[in-house]
Amino acid sequence: MHITPALLSGTFIKRYKRFFTDIRTKDGDVITVHCPNTGSMKNCQVEGSPCWYSLSNNPKRKLAGTLEIVTSAFGNLAGVNTGRPNHLVREAIENDLIPELRGYNSLRTEVRYGEEKSRIDLLLENGNQEEGEPESKKESKKESASCYVEVKNVTLDCGDGHAQFPDSVTTRGSKHLRELMAMVAAGHRAVLFFCVQLSGIEEVSVAAHIDPVYAETLTAAIAAGVEVIVWQADMTDSGISLKRPLKSCF
Repeated sequence: MHITPALLSGTFIKRYKRFFTDIRTKDGDVITVHCPNTGSMKNCQVEGSPCWYSLSNNPKRKLAGTLEIVTSAFGNLAGVNTGRPNHLVREAIENDLIPELRGYNSLRTEVRYGEEKSRIDLLLENGNQEEGEPESKKESKKESASCYVEVKNVTLDCGDGHAQFPDSVTTRGSKHLRELMAMVAAGHRAVLFFCVQLSGIEEVSVAAHIDPVYAETLTAAIAAGVEVIVWQADMTDSGISLKRPLKSCF
C-alpha cells in the first residue's frame, strides 16, 4: 500500500477523548489530529516519542490530520490506524502473497452475514471456472465455495518480541468469533487474520488477562475449525505492506 503524499513526522504528546491526539510537528507547532483507533492503544501512548501522521485535503473534515504510526513503550513502530489492515490483507491476497488464501477467483468486502448481523471483512468465493482458465489453477482452488476472513489489527507490544491481542475488552471481537464458528459449521472456511502492524515482533498470543471471554471464545473457535493466520507488516513513511508470517501461540 503506497501512501501519497508521504506521512509527516512529529512528536506524540497525548491522546484524549479516544479520537483526538495532540502532536508537535517538526516546525514546533502543536496540532490535534484524528486518532482512528477505538482500542486502548495500551503501550502505544508514549509522550515525547516519534509518531507519523497523514493529512487530508477534504474540506469537510474537522481534523485534517490522521494519526498513523506511533512508537511503542518498547521502541517499536506501531500502526494504529485500524482502517489500514483490511486494505493490507486484501492487497496481499490479490497479489497471491498468502499461500493459505490462494485460489479464489472472487473477493468481496464488508458483506453482511451471520445470525448476529455482522459484516465480514473479506469474503473469498469460487465461481464457475472461467473459459481458458488453466487446469492447474482450477485444481488449486479450495474445496469450500466460500472463505470468510475476519481481520484484526495487532499493536499491543509486550516486549521481548512478543505481541498480544486484544488490547482491551472486545465484545465485538467475541461476536465475530461466534459468527466464524457458525460459518465452519455450515461447511465454509473461516479465517481469523491477525495483521501485526508492529515492528520487532516474533510471536503473537491472546491477551487472556485483558479479555478472558475473548480468549475462551478463541480457543473454542480454533477447536471448531476456525483457522488463524498471523502476518507482520513493514511500515515506512511512504508505504505499508504485509511482508512475513509470524509464529502464533494460540
